[in-house]
Amino acid sequence: MADSAAGKKKEGIWETIKTIFWALVIAGIFRTLFFQPFWIPSGSMKDTLLIGDFLFVNKMAYGYSQYSCPFSLCPISGRIMGSEPERGDVVVFRHPTRGVDFIKRVIGLPGDEIQMKGGRCGSMAKRPRWNRPRISSRSRNSRARRG
Repeated sequence: MADSAAGKKKEGIWETIKTIFWALVIAGIFRTLFFQPFWIPSGSMKDTLLIGDFLFVNKMAYGYSQYSCPFSLCPISGRIMGSEPERGDVVVFRHPTRGVDFIKRVIGLPGDEIQMKGGRCGSMAKRPRWNRPRISSRSRNSRARRG
C-alpha cells in the first residue's frame, strides 16, 4: 500500500514537471513566432502610449528574418512573408549596439521629407515641388474669414 502511494506521488510530481516543461516550450514558441509583450519605458509617445503601458506586438505583421528569433538564431536569409510598415504604425526594434528595445511610431517612409516646425515633427510625402500645394498667407486669411 505504501509503495503504491509513493509511486502515485512520484508519478504525480513527474506529470507536473512534464506539464510545466511543455507549457514553457509552447509559451516560448508562441512568444518567439507570434506575439510578444512590451512595456513602455519612456514618455516619448505620450498622448497615445503612456509610461508603464503594456502592449502586445504582432511579430507576423512585417514577416520574419534572422532577427525574429532570440539571439538571432533563426536560419533565415532575408525576410519571409514580409511587408513594409505604413505611416502611423507603432514599431518595436532593438538598438544595434546597446541591445535596448525602442518603441516608436513610423512618421515617414523612404523618400519622405521630415520637417520640425515649432517643436513639432511633421512628414510630407515626397512629391515633386511643382505638385505641392502652395497656400499663401492671403489665401489662408480669406479661408479663415469664410469658414
